[in-house]
Amino acid sequence: MTRKVELKVALVVAGSMIGLAVGSAAAQQDQATTQHALAATPECSNNKGETVRFGNTDSGRAGLAAGMAIREGSGSPRVMRSNFSAAPVEFQQFIDRHECAHHQTGDVDRPHPPRNGPEHLMNESISDCVAIRRLRDEEGFGQASFEKVAAALRSDMAKIGFPASSIASRLRNLAGCFANPASAEDLINSVLQQRGLHNQP
Repeated sequence: MTRKVELKVALVVAGSMIGLAVGSAAAQQDQATTQHALAATPECSNNKGETVRFGNTDSGRAGLAAGMAIREGSGSPRVMRSNFSAAPVEFQQFIDRHECAHHQTGDVDRPHPPRNGPEHLMNESISDCVAIRRLRDEEGFGQASFEKVAAALRSDMAKIGFPASSIASRLRNLAGCFANPASAEDLINSVLQQRGLHNQP
């Protein structure tokens, strides 16, 4: 599959996807008491070659892990991790790389599209795809680790209130990306080319 065709597939799938349910209550029996070790942060540079830093905070909704890709007031690219101890390590790793992907594809520096509109859904679908491929290729995630991510995502989306059809659609996209031998870098480069962006300053 060529990069251009792969991107088109991602766009089509994204049309039936929901936005990222990055808030994570994690797939666990007792969210109120279970605490998980924090995953090591991944290497991350944006499409301009700037190093993306990660920060941790306990602010936000109790029991929900969340990530946010931003530029700080100083202009530095950053991923903010909130309540990460509420999520299993594998899902923390997924969230980190999903948010990193928003920097890698230039989303952070573009106008934010309307939430749950087609462009927003496309961005979330692409970031999911980049994240799961990085985990497969860089962290050695096999089927068992993939299933842990999928289980946490399925559980959390259901708890947040998303319909079963939306959950199934997102998980199909994730599984398809995981099974596709193309790399995360292949997809990132396709997106940057499509957007007329560059992956170096």
